[in-house]
Amino acid sequence: MSEEQQQEVVEIKTVTRDLVINSHASEVDIALLEDNILVELHREKTNNQFAVGDVFLGRVKKILPGLNAAFVDVGYPKEAFLHYLDLGLQANSLIKYKKLIVAGEDVPMDKFKLDGDLPKNGKIGDWLNVGDLLPVQIAKEPIHTKGPRITAEISFAGRYLVLVPFSNRISVSQKIRSSEERNRLRRLIQSIKPANYGVIIRTVAEGKKVADLDADLRSLISKWEQCTIEMKKMTTFGKMVSEMDQTSVMLRDLLNESFNNIHVNDEKLYEDIQNTIKTFAPQKAEIVQLYKGKEPIFDYYDVTKQIKGFFGRVVTIKNGVYLIIEHTEAMHVIDVNSGHRVNKDNSQEDNAFQVNIVAAKEIARQLRLRDMGGIIIVDFIDMHEAKHRKDLYDALVEAMKPDRAKHKILPATQFGLIQITRQRVRPETEVQVQEKCPVCAGEGKIRPAILFIDEIENHLKYLLVDQNENHIVLQVHPFIYSYLCMGWWHSIHHKWQKKYGKKFTVQSMPEFHMLQYNFLNANGDDIKL
Repeated sequence: MSEEQQQEVVEIKTVTRDLVINSHASEVDIALLEDNILVELHREKTNNQFAVGDVFLGRVKKILPGLNAAFVDVGYPKEAFLHYLDLGLQANSLIKYKKLIVAGEDVPMDKFKLDGDLPKNGKIGDWLNVGDLLPVQIAKEPIHTKGPRITAEISFAGRYLVLVPFSNRISVSQKIRSSEERNRLRRLIQSIKPANYGVIIRTVAEGKKVADLDADLRSLISKWEQCTIEMKKMTTFGKMVSEMDQTSVMLRDLLNESFNNIHVNDEKLYEDIQNTIKTFAPQKAEIVQLYKGKEPIFDYYDVTKQIKGFFGRVVTIKNGVYLIIEHTEAMHVIDVNSGHRVNKDNSQEDNAFQVNIVAAKEIARQLRLRDMGGIIIVDFIDMHEAKHRKDLYDALVEAMKPDRAKHKILPATQFGLIQITRQRVRPETEVQVQEKCPVCAGEGKIRPAILFIDEIENHLKYLLVDQNENHIVLQVHPFIYSYLCMGWWHSIHHKWQKKYGKKFTVQSMPEFHMLQYNFLNANGDDIKL
């Protein structure tokens, strides 16, 4: 095999994808590994009432003519924000249909007469009044001090299709390149789609049979029908339909990329995931595995270590290259540093280019991993050659191709800055990697050293005399061990044995911090004090 052929084989090598799911009391942590490297981490609160995709009946609380927007009460402490442009072109039809449903009329969607589109330059006050009830959908979850961002252009995403009520348009994903396939899919959907439903055909629908598409379409239509049922019953604001949980959404959107394994540590969630997969990919149900090990699942699959290493303000890459990541209310800033990575055989320009290419790949992964959204400014190391700046831009674009979030990258400025905008619909994933100091408990102060030995003696007296324990083992740091046992006959250890009339063992523990100590009983079990 020639070198070129070998290179092609390397390039088309399939990436192995594993999903590791850690379920505990208040949330579910979902880690996506590509070739055993952590690339995405999602934390889903089990009681999240305002997830992206949830549909609410909201009450208009305030009209803001200056912003051409409204605040809408959906039950969150902060009112949701609805801009005029987020009403959608068919908002007039939605409002009219809601009034008919609330009035008790039975109006099938395919018999309903749609109204004209909203004008692009209209005023929100012409269409909404304070106190109006309006069906809306969460477009962005509450972030920091802001309430949810909502839209009245309701849609439901399925495995192969996205359903948009009050529209008749059929759109096909731009990623389906074949014009023949695009036309085939349009014809199929046109033949099975009821009137007054718009459909967006997703990339994964390519090559699928009409039965698969029809089943997905019927499932999505039933969601909208559920909304109409809830609208009839509701007299005030509240939730009508929930989006799938984050685990199911990831399976729905990513499974086409061929997971090798899905590991989950909760039996009920294991069964739910299997049932979810069987609905759209029954041949893959066997890849779901229930983890029964004693070690925490994230520890066993090396996720915990990667979380600790890849989050935080400073991210070390390799050969001394590192990133500094800062967050502000308005944007995120990433600074690239070369550290000690300098090849003396290369020019400064070549060294800067090599460091920047390495950093670009890590930055693309960090954006996915932390789910950073909004405006991101990256300060790469200055490069003077236009070709290098162009190659860096191309490398960053290529590295961000696997990112499912909508994003846009601008070419490098003359100052070496690259600007990125990335869709933000949920709060950024934050992990506290700095641990509380075990000596000072985060206070920055420790108890007086002169009292430390007295503290150990008081506990020892309690165990030997008051509790009448035998064969006690005192574990301490090696320095403290030396202090207690130095000069055997005159040592503190020997004096204490004489003082309390019982023998005990002092054990040196190199892994202990300086002021850490522990007592073991005769069975070798820790004694809780």
